[in-house]
Amino acid sequence: MGRAGQRTITPAGRCNSAYVMAATKIHADDMPVPVLEPGDGKTKTGRLWTYVRDDRPAGSVDSPAVWFAYSPSRSGEYPQAHLKGFRGILQADAFAGYNSSYKDGDVQEAGCVAHARRKFHDL
Repeated sequence: MGRAGQRTITPAGRCNSAYVMAATKIHADDMPVPVLEPGDGKTKTGRLWTYVRDDRPAGSVDSPAVWFAYSPSRSGEYPQAHLKGFRGILQADAFAGYNSSYKDGDVQEAGCVAHARRKFHDL
């Protein structure tokens, strides 16, 4: 994305991230994405973090939203930075990078049932 595109999309992204993080419950996950390495034409693996707010199943009329954030690796420092200031329930997999978010009690862990199911299925 060029600088003009980045200047245009950055304020909207900040607004969207603030709306998602203002929820009392969010779901988080990440996935690998190939990224073109500048200058050498090769790809490396970055991460796309997804944060979702959707309380419609609980009867909320608030609009659902998703916020995507990129990082160059899966280091726990990235979700920690993304979740800074979030207070509520975080539904996520057992990735250790989320653990420090749970330490002060402001963020409560809700495990991912799909990941737990896999452990039983493998038995």
